[in-house]
Amino acid sequence: MGRASYNTHLENDMRLLHSNPSEEKGWYTGPWNSDLPISIGYANKGIDQPHWHRQVTEIYLIARGSAELRVDNQIVTLSAGDMILIQPGEVHTFVSSSPDYLHFVLHVPGLAEDAARRDKVVIVDE
Repeated sequence: MGRASYNTHLENDMRLLHSNPSEEKGWYTGPWNSDLPISIGYANKGIDQPHWHRQVTEIYLIARGSAELRVDNQIVTLSAGDMILIQPGEVHTFVSSSPDYLHFVLHVPGLAEDAARRDKVVIVDE
């Protein structure tokens, strides 16, 4: 998973961050590079990895294309302009996404690296 690069030549404290088009997903900003209480990321593809979060609420903003997301046992179809809020404890995964898909994701609260890894519980098929 990639990290966005940013341009430091802007005035004041403004930062312009750029996604890495060679990465399927990545993060722009969060506790590792700012004082923001949230983490903000992106994905060019819906990743099929069933998981849930202990503490983090995930907010997905669909910018382009469409996808199917499974939340617990319900399939939700998402299209450009949609937003979905996933509460802590809700098992979720992307089932499919269109070739032109792009979403932005907010993690509330934003957690630093080790805390974020501990928060995410991946469901492993037995």
